[in-house]
Amino acid sequence: MAMEIKQQLRLSQQLVMTPQLQQAIKLLQLSRMELVDTVRQELTENPLLEDITEAAQTAEDKADGEAQAQASEEPPPGETDDRTEKPVSGDERAVQEIDWENYLEKYSMAPPLPSNRPSGEEMPSIESTLTRRPSLVDHLVWQLKLSRMSATEEAIGMLIIGNLNTDGYLIEPLDALAADAGVPVEIAEGVLTKVQAFDPVGVAARTLGECLLIQARYVEADDDLVVQMIERHLPNLEKKNYQAIAKDLHQPLDEINEAAKVISAFDPRPGRLYTDEEPIYITPDVYVHKVGEKYFVVPNDDGMPKLKISSFYRAAMADSPKAKEYIQQKLRSAQWLIRSIQQRQRTIVRVTESIIKFQREFLDKGIGALRPLILRDVAEDISMHESTISRVTTSKYVHTPQGIFELKYFFNSGLNRTDGDEIASESVKDKIRQLVEKEDHKHPYSDQRIVELLREQQIEIARRTVAKYREQLGILSSSKRRQPF
Repeated sequence: MAMEIKQQLRLSQQLVMTPQLQQAIKLLQLSRMELVDTVRQELTENPLLEDITEAAQTAEDKADGEAQAQASEEPPPGETDDRTEKPVSGDERAVQEIDWENYLEKYSMAPPLPSNRPSGEEMPSIESTLTRRPSLVDHLVWQLKLSRMSATEEAIGMLIIGNLNTDGYLIEPLDALAADAGVPVEIAEGVLTKVQAFDPVGVAARTLGECLLIQARYVEADDDLVVQMIERHLPNLEKKNYQAIAKDLHQPLDEINEAAKVISAFDPRPGRLYTDEEPIYITPDVYVHKVGEKYFVVPNDDGMPKLKISSFYRAAMADSPKAKEYIQQKLRSAQWLIRSIQQRQRTIVRVTESIIKFQREFLDKGIGALRPLILRDVAEDISMHESTISRVTTSKYVHTPQGIFELKYFFNSGLNRTDGDEIASESVKDKIRQLVEKEDHKHPYSDQRIVELLREQQIEIARRTVAKYREQLGILSSSKRRQPF
């Protein structure tokens, strides 16, 4: 069979991800904080990008400086300015220049200026200007250093503190820590007892019962009844099954209730008071304002750098042929970034406007009027792909008359009503929360009872769905919500 080379023409279609498209998709799925960080990074790396706000502030400061310099150079009234009559030559200007080296030497040797603080001025305290809050380990190590311990005991104490979890519990066996330190378990047990006396009370406990007993001894409430309830009946305390405790300990129910009140005041997680996690504050990406009977969507540009192309480097491109290629590359990158950010803002506004169209009753009446909505509904409304809607609504927040919500919040499944309509799952969760808030704490509603009460409101729902929604809302079961006293 003879082989030969032939040329053929074929027509085909393929999707090519251009750098511009890749950048636009990347920016679209970023949260507001991530977008600000990305823009700040681009401002640092790309010399052709400028922040209009910073540039205007710099120009204003420069104008103020020139005005002050001009005012200081003007002669007093009635005197003439010698500089206008006698031009200064280059040599004379050199003589009049400041001796910066001598000036800096004198400045470094000068005493510090007094800090006169007006009495009426409100300034933050020193504690509020710390770079970070002390963690649980920092707080315990500080107390360990103040304790009178030997070097060996201090080393064991550091091992114990280093093996505490965020709740303040010792997660490693004490015999293993003693083996690592090369000391008997009895010495490690004595150091652990000293560490358990540190603040917060109950820290370095190995079990929940030990943690509660330490706190009971600290407040001098470690009577026999409290100790027995902690050591033998923690499961019944959790379920609030006080009748079983009273029957087993042969004590009146009233005394069991009083002891349970004391135990419930203890902190089962003492280490959480010293968490080093910083709170994350939400800044909405868009605002929804109601004017008359209409809602308007306004993008939130506060805190966002306002970018522009630097005119200085555009002029330098014509002056230096060697830098032309580099400047053209940075110019294209700057233009792509600005266009991608503008497209991102327009897309978020369009998606929010479409959501408002579907959830108008929610804005007027609240969560109870939230209707079922899926990504496909919004995608078909504004002629976009569902994946684009998913990227837009992820980690984006909107400020509405009903509060601040993530855009994903408005997309939820629906449950059937007995009359044939549908109700949003978030509305059902809100109704469950309201039922629990109004229930009798001595006789809380079971999941089956909540199903019956919702059926009276024409909402068809299964008991396991109620249990799932209750867990998502952080509501305990009926046995754990019961309060007999």
